[in-house]
Amino acid sequence: MSAGVVVTGRQGWLRAVGGTTAVVQAPWPAQAGADGRERPVVAGAPGGRRQGVRCDGRFPGGFFRNAWVMLPASCTVVLPVSHSCEGKRVSQSLARYSNILAIVGDILKVRVPEHGDGGFSVAFDDLALVEDRGGFRSLAHVIRLDREVVSLQVFAGTKGLSTEATVQFLGHPMRVTYSTNILGRVFRGDGVPLDNGPDLSQDPQLPIGGPSANPSRRLLASKMIRTDVPMIDVFNSLVESQKIPIFSVAGEPYNALLARIGIQADADIVVFGGLGLIFDDYHFFRCRFEDAGVFARTVMYVNLASDPIVERLLVPDMALAVAERFAVEEGKRVLVLLTDMTAYADAMKEVGIAMETVPSNRGYMGDLYSQLARRYEKAADFKEGGSVTIISVTTMPGDDVTHPVPDNTGYITEGQFYLHGGMLDPFGSLSRLKQHVIGKVTREDHGQVMNTMIRLFSGATDAEQKQAMAFELSGFDRKLLKFGRLFRERFMAIDVSMSLEDALDLCWKTMAECFTPEELLMKQHLIDKYYPRADAAAGGVEAA
Repeated sequence: MSAGVVVTGRQGWLRAVGGTTAVVQAPWPAQAGADGRERPVVAGAPGGRRQGVRCDGRFPGGFFRNAWVMLPASCTVVLPVSHSCEGKRVSQSLARYSNILAIVGDILKVRVPEHGDGGFSVAFDDLALVEDRGGFRSLAHVIRLDREVVSLQVFAGTKGLSTEATVQFLGHPMRVTYSTNILGRVFRGDGVPLDNGPDLSQDPQLPIGGPSANPSRRLLASKMIRTDVPMIDVFNSLVESQKIPIFSVAGEPYNALLARIGIQADADIVVFGGLGLIFDDYHFFRCRFEDAGVFARTVMYVNLASDPIVERLLVPDMALAVAERFAVEEGKRVLVLLTDMTAYADAMKEVGIAMETVPSNRGYMGDLYSQLARRYEKAADFKEGGSVTIISVTTMPGDDVTHPVPDNTGYITEGQFYLHGGMLDPFGSLSRLKQHVIGKVTREDHGQVMNTMIRLFSGATDAEQKQAMAFELSGFDRKLLKFGRLFRERFMAIDVSMSLEDALDLCWKTMAECFTPEELLMKQHLIDKYYPRADAAAGGVEAA
């Protein structure tokens, strides 16, 4: 037999995947493949019995497309060098490497020698198991390949880890459990259930961090997501497949707004991703979803502030991978909620510093834009399936919109909701896709009402400035002041909840209480149809 990778004395299941002719030779003798090449041989199974062998595709000659072989503790596995690339990765998953070169922060560097044929079986983003004699045990994933030097980011951190540790590569990237059983469940940043629900280890898993959907499979955004938040539904409508952040600062009630949107939005499934949350915020979201009765259609991936930073980097990919699968395979309209993406960018910066990467603007990595875009571009409306819509929170340090995180986010996303002073600011907020639904899937007066209300509120803001500087106010200025006060009370507070139709009717009522029909400068047929004449007298009195 030719030379190969030899693994002895390890008990467990060996999965070997090969080409189209022959894949793995079972523990009992079997003839070689049609090409005459040697195949992996498992020796030492008691009596050469067939027990402990599973397969899902039989080929002539006793070979299988996929075979799982139960290895006794005394067996020896010989994988020839000529075996397929996947076979090399299988053998790699059974080998351990102990040549630790450096431990810096949460980064561990290990030397992995190349195979005799020059092949290299470790891939970028692969998972690995790091163990130490002192009882340390943690997952890690590959973040850099430099010839024989592999850099891994250890999930649990490197505190207590020595250079006598061993690394075992698992041969696959990070995976997340996907099935309908995950609805109503809470997971940690590494995909492990955080609640005390049923075991999900037998449920299917899918890799995270894949490419975004091909544009040819997407539809143009044309369907509205109702949130019952008037500042969103009326003035900056949320559209299916849109990616839009909430720009705010620390101390603002952005989590309360995000929870309200998740509860009231007409989506089939809500996938929540918490990044660096304090426990109170996590408890707030969970209680709000449970009390509102939507927890059964919600999946939560939570990374707390005390959890490892590397898990913070995995949460968006997990949430988006699950959301995309629900949309494509189940045809669901999925709403993804992420908070806070600034914490995600800070985690990337910390990892980059540990990797000695040359920083860019304000210490953030030069690929910040690409990393954010890779996640946001998962939003899509699929031709043959449902849709994925993303709403995230991006906090602005010092209320600085030129900060690298909100600045790069603004170039990627399709607008933003600006939360300021506990209210959604109509001037700082923008939905770039609202024109696809306003007046098309909503009421005919929607566009005119939106434009007129914002124009009048802008005038009210100017009138307030004139009043503050002690200028003389006209009668119309006083109407604007009244309108501005009613606008803030009835629409701008984030705790206001009403349907789109009720909000449009309230807009007409508010305008009628302050202005005559002629002062609105709106289309006459809309005034004739929607202007509440019962309130016209109030506007007439103000005009007099």
